[in-house]
Amino acid sequence: MPSGKAPVSRRAALGFRVHSGWAAAVAVAGTPARPEILERRRIAIADPEIEGSLQPYHAAEEMAIGDARRYLETCASASARLSRKAVADLARDVRSKGCELTGGGLLLASGRPLPALESVLASHALIHTADGEHFREAILRACEHAGLDVLGMREREVPAAAAARFRTTEAEVMLQVAQAGKAVGAPWRADEKLAALVAWLALSRR
Repeated sequence: MPSGKAPVSRRAALGFRVHSGWAAAVAVAGTPARPEILERRRIAIADPEIEGSLQPYHAAEEMAIGDARRYLETCASASARLSRKAVADLARDVRSKGCELTGGGLLLASGRPLPALESVLASHALIHTADGEHFREAILRACEHAGLDVLGMREREVPAAAAARFRTTEAEVMLQVAQAGKAVGAPWRADEKLAALVAWLALSRR
């Protein structure tokens, strides 16, 4: 009897560019010569019911250290739950198009490890960094929970890495990503383009 599922005929990968409380998510299929955008969406990864959850380390800045730890754990748990659902939903929609998901790509910041919480909360610059890492970690763990092998790359290094991988120029790579986005329409800004680019790189590893 027919299963009702589309046959797997293409490979695809997911890409993410994370902001405070949300991420741009893009699914890419196709070939190194011709990427195809399957899905693009904005996913919420902060619980609006938790005050300050869009910037949890900012919210924790004036708290006693014990209260700050508990608050951040609550925010992390909520972001993990929301991220898992969002990634699972996106993966399901990609697979429904007859694609096999082979991995994911996540844009990173500096990649430097954060110090102890007390030191983070004493530095406004580190608070900004920690907020970003909070949400990137949620997306990373959600991808791993979905069984995806994740390629993490510093954002500033991605265009050059793609140009080297695909044996072309950075300008040509960005032009191809811009043209690929025409099929899905607006919005197709820097968020979506960079998420697509890291997904394209993740796809090309297989």
